[in-house]
Amino acid sequence: MRTRLLVPAAVSVGALLVASPPALAAGPAIQITKIYYDSPGKDTRSNTSLNAEYVWIKNTSSKTVAVTGWTLADASRHRYTFPAFSIPAGKTITIRTGSGKSGTSTRYWGMGNYVWNNDRDTASLRNAGGKLIDSCSYNSTKVSYKIC
Repeated sequence: MRTRLLVPAAVSVGALLVASPPALAAGPAIQITKIYYDSPGKDTRSNTSLNAEYVWIKNTSSKTVAVTGWTLADASRHRYTFPAFSIPAGKTITIRTGSGKSGTSTRYWGMGNYVWNNDRDTASLRNAGGKLIDSCSYNSTKVSYKIC
């Protein structure tokens, strides 16, 4: 059975436009995109092994975003605080657990021990005011990383 819509002649075509549902909220401009939480091989605490544990943070916006004073932390509250730093539009930076020379695409936490648990943890990214910007959790020993 068909239903007919009867429209009075005085109603304009524009009045028939139906409002579309509100757009889904876009994710944050700065996002955690990957956590490599179980570095390859034995956990020897060597700097090479520590630096094989890392987090990718991406700026998905079309503008450079200043992240000075922002923090990246795990569930045990190990915290990396960004110095004066900005992430260019569309770029990803790597936060490595160990020591090294920080640059524009890689930052080093400078830890002498592993941050990310090998079985489960949560990475939280907060702005300088403490507002949660993004988080990513994992709960697996079957793989060594989580795509967020």
